[in-house]
Amino acid sequence: MRTSGGQLVMLVAINCLLLCMGAVISGGTFLSLFNLQSMASQLPELALLAIGVMLAMCAGNGGIDLSGIALANLSGVLSAVIVSSFLSSADSELMFSISFIAVAVAIGLIGGTINGLLIAKLHITPILCTLGTQIAFMGLAVVVSGGKAVTVGSPDLLSRIGNDLFLEVPISFLIFAVAAIIIAAVLRFTPYGFWLMMMGTNPKAAVFAGFPRTGVIVSTYAISGLLSGIAGIIIAARNVNVKFDYGSSYLLIAILIVVMAGVKPEGGYGRVICVVLSAIALQLMSSLLNFGGLSNFVRDFAWGLLLLTFLAVGRYDIVGFLTPARRQTHPSASIPRTPNLNK
Repeated sequence: MRTSGGQLVMLVAINCLLLCMGAVISGGTFLSLFNLQSMASQLPELALLAIGVMLAMCAGNGGIDLSGIALANLSGVLSAVIVSSFLSSADSELMFSISFIAVAVAIGLIGGTINGLLIAKLHITPILCTLGTQIAFMGLAVVVSGGKAVTVGSPDLLSRIGNDLFLEVPISFLIFAVAAIIIAAVLRFTPYGFWLMMMGTNPKAAVFAGFPRTGVIVSTYAISGLLSGIAGIIIAARNVNVKFDYGSSYLLIAILIVVMAGVKPEGGYGRVICVVLSAIALQLMSSLLNFGGLSNFVRDFAWGLLLLTFLAVGRYDIVGFLTPARRQTHPSASIPRTPNLNK
């Protein structure tokens, strides 16, 4: 299995370089407290989706979750419609906010579990399954909202989550940081993390070892859906309205973040800290392009080109004089030997 030390060092270096470039280009404005807070408040919704994509990729078998942003939008839209039917955001701000959060989290969890069950039980290829559910989630959001933006308003708790600071750090960023730490700890210290990585590295060995394949897959996509639900809450908290087509380019950027973090598309490798640093690097790049006055269309082109570049470079081990990385990876190097069941 590929080690993460080099990838981590590279991402730290990229972030430092971008900060220095921003400071030079802007004359120091880029590093102002206000600009750093602004970037930190924009990061969580996208980074949460990227962690979900990372988990799905780690599961192997072409695993990926393409439904993340669609499920996040559905969580916000459906939650706003349901809660608004019996509560007013103006009259019962706290109860509206709590109900909105609970319903959005539940919808995200249910949507992710549906993805996991379809993949684990019906053996649908993950990329095709989540492409289908992406369209279904978006279509449901369109039907529920009538194709229009749904007003959430600015109830106190939601407004605080989206716009307030705690110790000069945006609350939404703190929520993302806590979620990232919890997931990193789960991957590092629980059997689920070992099962997930082993399934991605060598699924046959995992099956022979008696690992709960169905449980791992369903849990993985359920967690990804839960993260989408949290992202939907943050999106709603930062905006007065929620809409079915918010963040149309988020899927591309989330995949780019994960690829930049060194996650192997074939599965078995991924580290949350690298995804976090990769997301920060993308946010810094986006802000630098804004300082340069470039349009969103140019940025989308740049993200697509960057994604292709990292996918191509990721196929090779630069340290090994551009030797294909797959040739240096052998299942026996990273997978415990299982007993011969035929004896």
